[in-house]
Amino acid sequence: MDIPRDYNAAEDLIGRNLEAGRGGKTAFVDDAGSYTYAQLAERVDRAANAIRALGIEREQRIAIAMLDGCDWPAVFLGAIKAGIVPVAMNTLLTPSDYQYQLRDSRARALFVSEPLLKSFEPIRNKCPDLKHVVVAGKQLSDMLAAAPAKAAAAQTTSDDVCFWLYSSGSTGAPKGTVHLHSHLILTADTYAKQVLGIRESDVVFSAAKLFFAYGLGNALTFPMSVGATAVLMAERPTPDSVFKRLVEKKPTIFYGVPTLYAALLASPAFPKREQLALRTCVSAGEALPPDIARRFKERTGLEILDGIGSTEMLHIFLSNRPGEVRFGTTGKSVPGYQLRLVDDQGNVVTKPGELGELQIGGPTAAIMYWNQREKTKNTFQGPWTRSGDKYSVDEQGYYVYGGRADDMLKVSGIWVSPVEVEAALISHEAVLEAAVVGAEDRDKLVKPKAYVVLKPGQTASESLTTALQQHVKDKLAPYKYPRWIEFRDELPKTATGKIQRFKLRS
Repeated sequence: MDIPRDYNAAEDLIGRNLEAGRGGKTAFVDDAGSYTYAQLAERVDRAANAIRALGIEREQRIAIAMLDGCDWPAVFLGAIKAGIVPVAMNTLLTPSDYQYQLRDSRARALFVSEPLLKSFEPIRNKCPDLKHVVVAGKQLSDMLAAAPAKAAAAQTTSDDVCFWLYSSGSTGAPKGTVHLHSHLILTADTYAKQVLGIRESDVVFSAAKLFFAYGLGNALTFPMSVGATAVLMAERPTPDSVFKRLVEKKPTIFYGVPTLYAALLASPAFPKREQLALRTCVSAGEALPPDIARRFKERTGLEILDGIGSTEMLHIFLSNRPGEVRFGTTGKSVPGYQLRLVDDQGNVVTKPGELGELQIGGPTAAIMYWNQREKTKNTFQGPWTRSGDKYSVDEQGYYVYGGRADDMLKVSGIWVSPVEVEAALISHEAVLEAAVVGAEDRDKLVKPKAYVVLKPGQTASESLTTALQQHVKDKLAPYKYPRWIEFRDELPKTATGKIQRFKLRS
């Protein structure tokens, strides 16, 4: 895709729809109402002027800690149009987490939903760069109403800093990941158009929130790139809240994570096929267990397109394709991206089935982690970005997930992927979720230990433990079976649904 040097991402995403005559088409629908593309354009311009009126200058940061709704894209795109850098914040963090991110980003203003305000009150005076707090609702609406309805776009370039996302912190403190103006539309041109085949007639619904790189593309960039409609949901994605939108709003594309798909399948409220309008379902965040994919297809007739992306690459760069899905794989590279596997000695892996760290080359790699030079150098290495994920490639060229590099186990001198053991456990009729980590036995040797969440109506017992261990032995090499199984009510996860195995290890 040829992006001109003089380029503003917000001006493009709005302008392309107005120029195509889609001003009267619905852009976003939330719990309170909806906005057409023309109404959104005015809201974005008013937001750009309102943010400028706070005295915030180009390239300075604002923080957005808002629940998903029509105001979120207005503030996010308004800042970008003004040449100001929005920092999207996870809405499920603690006050200390917010303090870290506000101080680290030096955000001059915070736009926050009222239910989240209590998390910021204890730390506001500890953030010396924070000059303004704007509460979504009446205060934000009054501010936008008072601002001029037309705004000139900042004279930015395609290589200017556009926005930040903080990494989910599944393995430690989050990192401010810095993206450029060109990156948003490039994710749409590569994955959304060439893999999903997104079109103007689509209605999209993402259970992953806008603050997450996955959700930002799903529910903002992708639909706006073609003039589709996005359904936004403020509440957390539970089976009931997701089913309500799937049935009432009739989305044609749905984006979830593996743990959510498992919960949907376990719910007795799962809608009938004729109640749904879906044509495509997508999964990312973690590898999709084959058993969940099979059961979902049996229930709906739809294949889930499993893919992998990252905050660093902004969206999915490796994915299954419609009509070419292979359960248990993450598919093949997305057009526009190059992939390679590298062993522990830095050599490129070429043999089918051999594990290596996945590295990505592509047009949407972040330029750095803010204020973290060593981690930047370790992750962004010339044209290649290290993922930290172990993969192998099968004989047909499909990539098979092996686990996070720091999650891999060496049992009896042989590498074991926890993902493989987890998939075997999940295929048992009693298991809803599973996580596998390494634990030491009496001889200080590492063996697999499983943490299991059972489906409703199932009861933990010694006989079930034995049955689950035998189930894994029947499916995998015997040395891979979990020596210990601990039953839990829930597993620790990030806000984006990734299981935090490091918490289980500790």
